[in-house]
Amino acid sequence: MWFDWLSLFLRWFHVIAGVAWIGASFYFIWLDNNLQTPPDWKDKKGIKGDLWAVHGGGFYEVAKYKYGPEKLPETLHWFKWEAYTTWISGFCLLVLVYYFGASAYLIDNNVMELAPGSAIGLGLALIFGGLALYEIACRSPLGRHPKLFAVVFLIGISIATWLATQWFSGRGAFIHIGALIGTIMAGNVLLQIMPSQRAMVNAVEKQLPVDPSWGEKAKLRSVHNNYLTLPVLFIMISNHYPMTYQHPNSWLILILIGIVSAWIRHFFNLRHLGQTKPAILVSASIAMLAIAIWVSNPDLLRDNTDVPAEQQAERIVPTDARIQQLITTHCVSCHASEPTDEMFKVAPMGLVFDAWQDIQSKAGFIYQRTSISKDMPFLNKTKMTDAEREEIANWYLLAPN
Repeated sequence: MWFDWLSLFLRWFHVIAGVAWIGASFYFIWLDNNLQTPPDWKDKKGIKGDLWAVHGGGFYEVAKYKYGPEKLPETLHWFKWEAYTTWISGFCLLVLVYYFGASAYLIDNNVMELAPGSAIGLGLALIFGGLALYEIACRSPLGRHPKLFAVVFLIGISIATWLATQWFSGRGAFIHIGALIGTIMAGNVLLQIMPSQRAMVNAVEKQLPVDPSWGEKAKLRSVHNNYLTLPVLFIMISNHYPMTYQHPNSWLILILIGIVSAWIRHFFNLRHLGQTKPAILVSASIAMLAIAIWVSNPDLLRDNTDVPAEQQAERIVPTDARIQQLITTHCVSCHASEPTDEMFKVAPMGLVFDAWQDIQSKAGFIYQRTSISKDMPFLNKTKMTDAEREEIANWYLLAPN
């Protein structure tokens, strides 16, 4: 029980920190893209661009200097802890849920038989090895060619995603790619953005020349983070949608959704610059719909009328007693008033299948999770066979209501 409370508060804090970080990221990209050429008197003071806004019952005037103010203010606001606390809380959550619970959440013996230590080692290597390769690429000549860099990054993250799905459970694979991207984003703040800003502030304070490359490098990493936010947000909620991480081509689904979400973000970035291109949103919507249709596989989502009579005759409809036996064998260890599974002290999602009425009332849910997404039983710990999944499908699709 205390484990669940710790997980709850840590997850809550992680979401709060993430909202603060992503909100600040979105705001500053918008701010930079909306700065206007200042009037002459501001230009003479060294102001590069300014912006007026109204919010919260008042007017705000924002100015960006070419070099810096004549004298640094006593209070200078830095934006770093939003990133750091998001990463720290996320990594703690990864350790708490996926590493302490590796046998339940990270390892799927149907994918690869791993000892907990080996699985954790692979996970850490994926996260920090990926960060190292990203840093090397950014600091190489490749970093000066944004479009080429984007292609190389996409190839690299695709390889990492495929590897993760070959090593871990579906949920474990997705969350590790999220951790990799989140680590890259936090690394951008720690390793490039903050050092560049410190160098700039130090130069202004000592009235020394400011190296333009400091600002250029920091802004480039900020842009990287900006395009990665929506893919990371999808991964954060993906464990609620097994049709994505349990799909045979889950790695491709994740990459495609990541590309589409970054494309959507591009629409808003252009809009901040005064360029409105609805075609981006239209194409993104079509692409997302195509992904949903492909993943859902409509052939599996048919009702009685979709099944030809001759095929219905060939299928054997299990009795209610048989279905209750299957649910008792494979599901009740977790979904009971008093679960016997070592990982769950309370029935997941509050679903209890102690009585036949409970099973019957959730027939559609049971069918979806056992026969369509096949993510239940959890990591198939009770070894439900494909034949048993088909029995449940036949009962739901063909048995009279």
